Amino acid sequence: MANTASNVTAGTPKVAGAIYTALVSANLTLPTDTDANLAEGFECVGYISEDGLKRAKEITSESIRAWGKDVVMRKRTANDSNLTFKMIEYLNTVVQKVVYGSENVTGALSTGVTIHDKASYEGENRVWIIDQIMTGNVKDRMVIPNAVVTAVSEVAYKDNEAAGYEVTLGTIPNAAGDTIIEYYKG
Repeated sequence: MANTASNVTAGTPKVAGAIYTALVSANLTLPTDTDANLAEGFECVGYISEDGLKRAKEITSESIRAWGKDVVMRKRTANDSNLTFKMIEYLNTVVQKVVYGSENVTGALSTGVTIHDKASYEGENRVWIIDQIMTGNVKDRMVIPNAVVTAVSEVAYKDNEAAGYEVTLGTIPNAAGDTIIEYYKG
């Protein structure tokens, strides 16, 4: 099999929005391809910073040794998938709900928003859909059936930078063991 330059790609967000989320629910239908319309309940988090999306696969393992110190087996101790991105639509209430919780954010921008930053808040289980266009107009869709925000970076409020929340999503396997399901089609 020879090298194929057309298999090299880069991702760019869909123009109408790239990252959507909804609370995990038994009634929520997840897409099973790149073209399906998203079910009612999904909301767009808006613009993402120019750093885009980062996907990490963190695998750790333990060496099992025999008498005499030979490694005879490797046993995985962790197999985690995480995604990181910075939401820069600070005034978008969907963004605030992702960070502070749906029940802790009320109102609308036009009438006034109230956010309760509660120390007791442990995060919501959310479904995430990430739609992007790869080089050559290839559609790519990642479906994250269940994830919780596990980290939020500091927010800078300054003249030359958009205020925003960089979040890390820690995935949780669904009943089939999937943490991320990815579909792509040219």
